[in-house]
Amino acid sequence: MRLPYKKPHLALLISAIGAAACLPAAAGVSDTIHPYLAVTRSYDANLFRLDDNTPGLLGPRGDTLTQTQYGVLIDMPISRQKLTGQFKQSRVKFNHYSELDYSGKDYLADLEWHIGNHLEGHLGGLYAQTLTSFSDFHSNQRNLRVQKREYVDGAWRFHPSYRVRAAASSQKFTYDLPQQQFNNRTEDQVDLGFDYLPPSGSRFGLQASQLKGKYPNHRILGGTSIDDGYTQNELKANVYWLFSATSQFTMLAGWAERKHSFFPERDSSGLNGRASMNWSMLRKLRMQASAWREFAPVESNVVNNSLNKGASFSTTWDATAKINVVAAVRREKRDFSTLEGRIAPPNLHDKSRNASLGVNYAPLQSVRLSANVFHEVRSGNASTNYRTHGAAVSASIQF
Repeated sequence: MRLPYKKPHLALLISAIGAAACLPAAAGVSDTIHPYLAVTRSYDANLFRLDDNTPGLLGPRGDTLTQTQYGVLIDMPISRQKLTGQFKQSRVKFNHYSELDYSGKDYLADLEWHIGNHLEGHLGGLYAQTLTSFSDFHSNQRNLRVQKREYVDGAWRFHPSYRVRAAASSQKFTYDLPQQQFNNRTEDQVDLGFDYLPPSGSRFGLQASQLKGKYPNHRILGGTSIDDGYTQNELKANVYWLFSATSQFTMLAGWAERKHSFFPERDSSGLNGRASMNWSMLRKLRMQASAWREFAPVESNVVNNSLNKGASFSTTWDATAKINVVAAVRREKRDFSTLEGRIAPPNLHDKSRNASLGVNYAPLQSVRLSANVFHEVRSGNASTNYRTHGAAVSASIQF
């Protein structure tokens, strides 16, 4: 049974912000626990990412939605250890497609641990429940995705300039819509690394990784049960190069090989990774450029992974002490791993282009007001070519 729900409005939160402005600057709940509240009102002109020549799904192509979030941020030192976390609940309401209304959950906890002066690492986990993206599965049926992840890592600095490290993680994705449950999967990863740490604060290292993907629900093709499981082995350079106080370069890139449990013609190997460059100008203008070539999952009913090649650029301008402007562009091509001639045509791919512009205003340290617009276009020989645009306004307050 669905409980009654009253539609939130930004005006309610703005009233709360006005009341908070009358409180002393140090009137937080504590130094380690910070409750917060946020409301976002947004519009998307092509909610289901439908092809340009396809009408809406029993209604308009676009919709307006309201998201209310409330939660707690934790930042708690425990002797030499540090516990951080986020516990967030959200409620999302759609104006027209009310069958998509849902409650979101985001729980995250991380313990930064230290033993002596040479051993350190992290232990943590997350739980997230959200509506699955419509980018690759176009349906007005509500499809919630649950992600669970646990991880542990550690590093031993056996010399002032050298350390070894290891990490292990496991994450699980499940979908509640029957048509999407063959995308249910578990991804287990282990990493081993060696780093050189010069006095400048940079890091130059080498990392070996193995990732295993398991799909318990097999697709049926021509009466054959297809196992989409895979094993991916990697050897990559792990670099953080501190050029100066205003310029940094990061990279995790090298060679990767992915082998599938079924139909080895899908196997692939080659350059794989991501690199980013950050720099600032006059302390008011910050820029970031990124490029990547990496495997990624696909949430569709035809294929479940792709090789993505792309680049992005973003800039943030601090117009005043309380106002900043953020602009970003992004381009990406996806080459899909398909069973060519069996379930899809050969050389199946798509290209997407995204641009966004936003303004953020912080009248108080604990208050933030934002507005942004975006435009997105996808083209290629995949089944869906579309364009969309939208806008959003939001307000948040941290107590």
